[in-house]
Amino acid sequence: QVQLVESGGGMVQAGGSLRLSCEVSGRTFSMYAMGWFRQAPGKEREFVTAISRSGGSTDYSDSVKGRFTISRETAKTTVYLQMNSLKPEDTAVYYCAASPTVWNWVLKSRNEYDYWGQGTQVTVSS
Repeated sequence: QVQLVESGGGMVQAGGSLRLSCEVSGRTFSMYAMGWFRQAPGKEREFVTAISRSGGSTDYSDSVKGRFTISRETAKTTVYLQMNSLKPEDTAVYYCAASPTVWNWVLKSRNEYDYWGQGTQVTVSS
């Protein structure tokens, strides 16, 4: 059974930074394409960023491009989301997701992911 555990959420002022972590256990980490999604109150869960199995390819939503960085560390079976220059509109519950893939794809649709973490709250005050 694959488990994803997020950590690192919290409250921060606008312009501040946070780093989220998502530790993956249960299967071979390098098998998985990884992604981060977020869901604000009353809104649908939306794509934030994703990274390929190898870590060589990434993609970002337009709203976070240039401010957020996704990375992965195989030895720790962990994917990270570094969030800088945070804005109040970044406030949401952030979820990491994993999908076993044969190819070195970057997956942007939530329907492409098989496993999800429990989510971690990020609140940005103005």
